[in-house]
Amino acid sequence: MKPFDLSTIAGTKYLFLTGKGGVGKTSVACATAVGLADRGDKILLISTDPASNLQDVFGQTLDGHGTQIAEAPGLTVVNLDPEQAAAEYRRSVIGPYRGKLPESVIQNMEEQLSGSCTVEIAAFNAFSDFITDPQIQRHYDHIIFDTAPTGHTLRMLQLPSAWSAFISESTHGASCLGQLSGLEERKEIYKQAVHTLSDSAATRLVLVSRPDDAPLKEAARSSHELQALGIRNQALVINGLLQQSDDEDAVTRQLFERQQAAMRNMPESLKGFPAFSIPLRSYNLSNIANIRRMLSSDAVAGVPDYRPLAGEKTLDDLVQDLYESGKRVIFTMGKGGVGKTTVATRIALGLKRLGAKVHLTTTDPANHINYGQAVAAGLDVSRIDEAEVLEAYKNEVRAKARENGMGAEDMEYIEEDLRSPCTQEIAVFKAFAGIVEKADTEIVVIDTAPTGHTLLLLDATQSYHKEVERTQGEVTGAVAHLLPRLRDPGQTEVVIVTLPEATPVFEAERLQADLRRAGIRNGWWVVNSCLSLVATDNPFLQSKAQGELPWIERVKRLSGNHTALIGWKNE
Repeated sequence: MKPFDLSTIAGTKYLFLTGKGGVGKTSVACATAVGLADRGDKILLISTDPASNLQDVFGQTLDGHGTQIAEAPGLTVVNLDPEQAAAEYRRSVIGPYRGKLPESVIQNMEEQLSGSCTVEIAAFNAFSDFITDPQIQRHYDHIIFDTAPTGHTLRMLQLPSAWSAFISESTHGASCLGQLSGLEERKEIYKQAVHTLSDSAATRLVLVSRPDDAPLKEAARSSHELQALGIRNQALVINGLLQQSDDEDAVTRQLFERQQAAMRNMPESLKGFPAFSIPLRSYNLSNIANIRRMLSSDAVAGVPDYRPLAGEKTLDDLVQDLYESGKRVIFTMGKGGVGKTTVATRIALGLKRLGAKVHLTTTDPANHINYGQAVAAGLDVSRIDEAEVLEAYKNEVRAKARENGMGAEDMEYIEEDLRSPCTQEIAVFKAFAGIVEKADTEIVVIDTAPTGHTLLLLDATQSYHKEVERTQGEVTGAVAHLLPRLRDPGQTEVVIVTLPEATPVFEAERLQADLRRAGIRNGWWVVNSCLSLVATDNPFLQSKAQGELPWIERVKRLSGNHTALIGWKNE
């Protein structure tokens, strides 16, 4: 695989970087922007990443309008706040209905507009002006976007948007339609922006991944979805590739072999794109000096008198606390790739060893990797088939919509909405609700938990249905019983799982805030795959381990020191 090449990557006016959280797309975007500016180009870097630490990287206060970077002449950075954009967007959509509709209906609309899909639409709404403004196009040689719109967002923007009255009447139970309300006046801007995205001569999509199975599969899914929308000028960047194995250090050798295996098993659909690699770096990309070094060098001095962390709380401590406190429902929650399925399995096995009757369930399609051990240990296990429950929920919503006499255009909106991430969460959540009823007689450990947005949406929908005395997208009795149970800290524990890195920790913080908004408090956190717990003689890995410590300390503060650490393992 070729080393990262600025000249080849930056062959178009617009660059959109996309990838799983934590793969380093913000770092790659910054390094590209600084490298091109150092070459003499005029560069505009726009970030919509809610976990962005660009202000720390560039050492300047940034805003949503554009700030020139003193240490990189020619570079202007726009740091859009997607949460703020979403809040402003919600106010603009809901404002006309206040005082005209019942307060319960307004609350339902507000919750519909509080999910991840609304944040995506609001972010696109904010940066579409940068794509379509002729003056900006003339002024900059390259415009780089950190965090590209998803295929779902783009499909929704391509739908007709003149339906402001529809949202006030819709009770079909689907989840993300509200964010399209009131977009009619920007229809031409969106049309031009989507056209620019699909113009191969103008735009290149850069898929950023780590050399690991999960982010490579996510990159392949994103690639396929965006190709279907005509965005075909794509390139792949593998960030964090270990350059060589150290046969004398077991940890280095295992990490190298695992990365190489992931690269060999890369999805076939990615192999046809131009591909570039960026070496694993020992330092944190937390300032402009290190951003400049990212694409060139890494002089490693090692850590004097390096010692792995010791005396930290472990997963056994967490399990003992869950057992003694009598929790009946235990969720492991976190972004994909942080290891929550493995953690859920280990928690269930630990509770079983203490004498508890345990039921373990998941929607993870790879659960067979862990479930063999669980079944052998005598655990009661189940798996929710995500595709099956999703299709059943879709059919339920379609049937209710047809009963209401919705026409072809309204059904088109609903079909697009049913492809949203929120719909999947709701469908899975309803399936979980039936399993959690088992908590009356045994401890239920659940891998892949619903977000706070999903919980509030179901709660708002339930209230709304009571208000209008009809049910659409039916809220079952199991769901109604589950919400109070989840909000009872004496019965329920949400274990947040993260990694000792910037983006996973920032995302976990937002997850915690989302849960609190839904009335659910979590006690324990797990920081998984800690290199800082592992003995290694490699100066490079010692430096990497040292860089984990600030993030571990941050999680300890967030959890009130209820943090269990798990060491890096070759699995």
